[in-house]
Amino acid sequence: MKVKEQEFLSRIDKHKGILYKVSKMYMDTRDDQEDLFQEIVCQLWKAYETFKGESQFSTWMYRVAINTAIIFLKKEKRKVDKYELSSSNIRDEESDFEEKENQIEHFYKAVQKLKKIDKAIIFYQLEGFSHKEIGENLGISEGNARVKLNRAKEKLKEIIKNQGYGF
Repeated sequence: MKVKEQEFLSRIDKHKGILYKVSKMYMDTRDDQEDLFQEIVCQLWKAYETFKGESQFSTWMYRVAINTAIIFLKKEKRKVDKYELSSSNIRDEESDFEEKENQIEHFYKAVQKLKKIDKAIIFYQLEGFSHKEIGENLGISEGNARVKLNRAKEKLKEIIKNQGYGF
């Protein structure tokens, strides 16, 4: 295997959690998530020569991953299915681990209902990006990033509340 390929695979392996998160945020079924994951890796490989090292690899990867997810959605014309979670499903869980997994799954389902820009902002927030970094990555001002993040959080709370998974 060539050095370039080994370097690429090593970087992907180091940051694959990012790709899983993007896939879960934009696709609702496991098969679609896997397809999107593979599409992102393919696009990252195609664009790898353009990575100049002027930013961190993970920052560059975020941009490619989110852009690929948005294009993938448009190209496939996929729609998110309505998802309802009954309180009996939550109460029947046998362990804290299963409860946490359920909460995470519900969170991702709610995130899927957000607009594309709101998904991206929530994603960057989850990854610990500052308002300034979010703004830079999305091409908006720091203040605009702060406002959009707060609005996205409010929308997300409302979606979760309306689906019966209250706070």
